[in-house]
Amino acid sequence: MNTTISDDHRVLIETVRNYARKELLPLDAKWDKAETSCCEQLDQLYEMGLMALRVPEEQGGLACPMLAYAHILRELAYASPSVAVMVSVHSMVCEAIKMFAAPAVREETLHTLATPGNLSAFAVSEADAGSDPSAAKTRAAPVPGGWKLTGSKFWVSNGMAGRWFVVLARSGTRGTHKDLSMFLLDACQDTVERRPIHGKMGIRGSETAEMSLDGAFVPTENLLGRPGDGLKIALSALDGGRIGIASQAVGIGQAAMDLMVAYAKERRQFNRPIADFQAIQWMIADSQAELDASQLLIDRAAMLKEERHPFTREAAIAKLFATEAVNRIVYRAVQVHGGSGYVNECRVEQLYRDARVTTIYEGTSEIQRHVIAREVLKGSPR
Repeated sequence: MNTTISDDHRVLIETVRNYARKELLPLDAKWDKAETSCCEQLDQLYEMGLMALRVPEEQGGLACPMLAYAHILRELAYASPSVAVMVSVHSMVCEAIKMFAAPAVREETLHTLATPGNLSAFAVSEADAGSDPSAAKTRAAPVPGGWKLTGSKFWVSNGMAGRWFVVLARSGTRGTHKDLSMFLLDACQDTVERRPIHGKMGIRGSETAEMSLDGAFVPTENLLGRPGDGLKIALSALDGGRIGIASQAVGIGQAAMDLMVAYAKERRQFNRPIADFQAIQWMIADSQAELDASQLLIDRAAMLKEERHPFTREAAIAKLFATEAVNRIVYRAVQVHGGSGYVNECRVEQLYRDARVTTIYEGTSEIQRHVIAREVLKGSPR
């Protein structure tokens, strides 16, 4: 397994790092305090090609390898976890279309998704179907020329500004997961209603919406895969998305780590820097070990995906370990900052809140453990 990043992609990662820390870092604090959308930065992200990282070159994208892509998401998350998840979700939809759309739809839509005004979203969860997407109740009824949707979706990232939605809906009447199909919906129609979800603990610059789809129309050709493939497509997309969320977690953790180290060197107690105390040194040591281990797990999963090997187990391991590790790291960062870390003038307070959702979305830690155990019990060779 080759985990080497090319020189060209290292330059791209460095460019993203410089841009994110200069431009996104101050904006992210503003989005958090005002709970406003990071989508105001979309035009620049499109201009840099960051909304087309996983789009093939022939459709106007960068065709960025998965390993370099994961490192780019980490750099975005270091400065703005909200931007990182926006890019991750959009890229996940691009991949689903690349893998499962009909050739003509794939060609046209991927080219469209690489251009401004075409943010995408993943509309799978419902009020009673979160960890269990097979419980989805949204229905797709056949009509002349396509399908008509009835139902609602919840927790849709990019849900307010997005145009293209990959929607899981029940197209059959058997009452099993084989009824579920996946549809590509153009949400620029009056029948699609959106309501923002406010009051989130963290990543407050990321749009999260509830959507009503009653009467929304999907053309016949916008069915992804075959009827009944919906759950398979959803789980395939989530496998790749989990690498993105693990990378987001490492970006948050690295930001907290850097702030923790800088403060420990600067803050003095008992006539010396608190970095001299073993208790602080152990927090730093544990955090660095967890960050390094997380990155290696992400790199392994990313390369397996890029080389088209099975990677479900490795993606789940990376997400489980990285997201739980980052929650420990941000806890330590607040602890090292003491009272200063408890107020929102200090960035570690925001990072503490931002990190929490990483163990929830795109599969909770409990779901990751289920996936890992299932794959291990299968006895699949590695």
